[in-house]
Amino acid sequence: MVTNGMLLVPSAKRMVRSLRDMGYEFAAAVADLIDNSVEAKANTVRVNVEWEGAKSYILIADNGEGMRPELLQEALRFGTEREYDEADLGKFGLGLKTASLSQCLRVTVATRWNPSRADIMAFCWDVEHIEATNRWEVLSVKTADLPTAARLHLKETPGTVVIWERLDRLLGYRFPDGESARKQLLAMARELEEHAAMVFHRFLTSEVRGKRLAIYVNDNRVQAWDPFARKEPKTQRLEPKTFRVEGDKGKGDVIVEPYVLPSQALFSTPEAFNRASGPRKWNAQQGFYIYRADRLIQSGGWCGLRATDEHRKLSRIAISFSPKLDDEFKINVPKMRVLMPPGIREEVEKWIRPAVKIAEDVYRNGKPKGPPPQPSPTPDSPPRQNDSSDLEADRPPPSGTDGQELVIRPDALPRQRGKRGKRQATRIELDVVAGLLIQVALPEEVEAIENAVARARPLTES
Repeated sequence: MVTNGMLLVPSAKRMVRSLRDMGYEFAAAVADLIDNSVEAKANTVRVNVEWEGAKSYILIADNGEGMRPELLQEALRFGTEREYDEADLGKFGLGLKTASLSQCLRVTVATRWNPSRADIMAFCWDVEHIEATNRWEVLSVKTADLPTAARLHLKETPGTVVIWERLDRLLGYRFPDGESARKQLLAMARELEEHAAMVFHRFLTSEVRGKRLAIYVNDNRVQAWDPFARKEPKTQRLEPKTFRVEGDKGKGDVIVEPYVLPSQALFSTPEAFNRASGPRKWNAQQGFYIYRADRLIQSGGWCGLRATDEHRKLSRIAISFSPKLDDEFKINVPKMRVLMPPGIREEVEKWIRPAVKIAEDVYRNGKPKGPPPQPSPTPDSPPRQNDSSDLEADRPPPSGTDGQELVIRPDALPRQRGKRGKRQATRIELDVVAGLLIQVALPEEVEAIENAVARARPLTES
C-alpha cells in the first residue's frame, strides 16, 4: 500500500512507565496470568511468593502446553497479533506484560513445549534496561540463571513459568528487608487465595466443561468460594432470565440468575455463614456477579440500579455473558470492571426486583412473606436458543457492576420540562453520567457513586 504517512514509534522508556499504571491490583494481576494458563490447557497452577528481602520474587508456574519459539516471541509482544477464540479468557494481548510489570521491574517468561525433551527457553522484559536503551528489547535468559524452582518445574513437565523480580510495587518500603515488608508480602498472598477462590470458582469445581483447574498458593490448595452458597439447603435459586443482545460481533445471550441466601439463623453452621460473607463481607458482596466465559469479572454492587442496603445483603444476582459481547459490556484491560449494556438495564432491574424483595423479607423475618412474586414478562427478550454460541443454561452464576460509555451532546438531550419550567433529567442521561464517573473512579469510590445514582433514579423521567 502506498502512503505518504510518517511512522512514529513511541518512546520506549516513557511508554513502559505508562503501561505499568493500567490499574492492576496484585491479586488481579496474578489472575490475568492464570487466565493464560487456562487457555494453555493447564490443569494445575502454582503461585509461590518467595521472601528474600529485596531479592524476593513471585513465581507462577503451570503444566500447560508451553510455547514454541515463535509463540513465545509473540506472547512477549505488547499487543500480540494472535486471534482469540470465543471461549478464551484473554482479550487485548496485553495481560501478561502489563499485569506483570504493574507489580515488578523485571518479568521473565520461561517455557517448555516438547513433552519428550526438557528444552527450556526464557526471555525477560526489564524496565531498567528499556529505560537505559530506549528500545523495546527483550533479553535472553540462560536456563542456569532461572530460579531453582522454575528449572525443576520445567524439567518435570511441559508448561510455562513466569517470574516477577524487583518487586518495587509490592515492597515499596524504605527497608524492603524489614519485617513490615515481609508481613505485607505474606498478607498479599492470603488475599490472592481469596481472590482466586472467587474469580475461578467455576473452574475449581469442574463446572466448566473440559477445564478442571487446581490452584496452589505457597503449596496451599485454593478452595472454591461459591458466592451463592448453593450447597446450603435454604438458599433460594429463583427463575433465571435470558436477554438477547445485538452486539457488534453478532447476537449473544446475557443470562440473569437471581439467588437469595438464607438468614444467619438458617445457615447450616456459623462457619458456613461466615464463609458466605465473602472477601469483602456481606454488605459489599451484595448485588451483581458478572461472568465472562465463566470467569468472574466483578463481584457485588448494583450498577447504579439501586443502593447498597443492609436489608438487601442476602441478594446476589449472577449475570453471564459471552466474550462476543465484550464491546457492549465495555470490559477493561485488567478485567476488573464491566459496564452493563444500556439496552438491557431497565429490563434487568425489573427482573431482579422480586428477588430483592424476597431477600429483604428473609432478612427481616427469616423467610419470605409469601410465594415468590413473578416478574412481568419482557416481550423484547426472546427465549434462549440452545445453540453452540450460547452459554449453558445450567451453569452457576456471575458477578459485576455497570454503567454506560457515551458522549453527552447538549443538542441531543430531550427537552422535557419539570416543575417551574426546569427540564427534568431522564434515566438515560443519569446512566450516561454514572457510566462516565465509574470509568474514572478509584475502586473505593465506585460504591458511593452507585449509591448516589440509585437515590437519583426516582427523580428522573423514564
